[in-house]
Amino acid sequence: MSHPQRWGKPVVVTSVERADPATVAALGAAGAATVHEAIGRRGYLGAAIQARCPGARVGASAVTVLSHPGDNLMVHAVVEQCQAGDIVVVAHTAPSTHGLFGELLATSLAARGVAGLVTDAGVRDTAELREMGFPVWSAHVSCQGTVKNTAGSVNVPVAIGGVVIHPGDAIVADDDGVVVVPRDEATWAVQQSQARLANEGDKRARLAAGELGLDMYNLRTVLTGLGVTYE
Repeated sequence: MSHPQRWGKPVVVTSVERADPATVAALGAAGAATVHEAIGRRGYLGAAIQARCPGARVGASAVTVLSHPGDNLMVHAVVEQCQAGDIVVVAHTAPSTHGLFGELLATSLAARGVAGLVTDAGVRDTAELREMGFPVWSAHVSCQGTVKNTAGSVNVPVAIGGVVIHPGDAIVADDDGVVVVPRDEATWAVQQSQARLANEGDKRARLAAGELGLDMYNLRTVLTGLGVTYE
C-alpha cells in the first residue's frame, strides 16, 4: 500500500531525474537477489510481488503512479511521461486486487520503449503479455477490470511492501522478485554487486571442485556452538 499523498492535490509531475542508463542496466544484469544482498538486504518489495512473465530480467528507472483502488485512470496518464528504459511502478491508496493492466496498455507502453510494470494490485491478459514479451510483476492476477473515474498522481513517492520508491530510482526485477535502489546509490550499488558476483564466482569454483560449504563457510564451528553432535 502507498503512503499518504504528500502533494495536497492530484498532480502529474513531468520532470524526473533518472540514473545513468548504463548503470541501471548493469544492476539489471546483476539480478534482484545479488543487488538485494549487495546493498545490505534492502529495497525488496516483498514476496507478494510475483513475476508474471517468467524469464524476464529488467533494470530500469522508476516512473511512479499513485492510484485509487479499482481505477486505472492514472496508468493511462503515466504513459505520456515515460521514456525508453523506464519501468512503471503503480501503488494504491488502499488494497486492490483489480486487473488494472493488460495487453492494450502494455502495447502503448511498449511503443515508448518502457521495460515493464510493477504493481501492488492485479494484472490480466497474462498470456498475451508473455507472448508480446512485456514483463510485469504484480501482487495479483485478476480478470476483474477497472474504471477510469478517480484522480491520482504521477511521479510522486509511493510505497510497496513498506519500501518507498521515488521517481527515478533504479528498479531491478526478475524471477526472484523486485528490488528498488535509490537513484543516488545506483553507482555504488553496481560496484557492490560486481564485487559480490566476483566473490560468488570464486565460491562456485571451489564448490564445483568438491569443497563443502561446511568448510568454505567455516560452519562446523557454528554447528558445534549450537550444540549439534554427530552420532
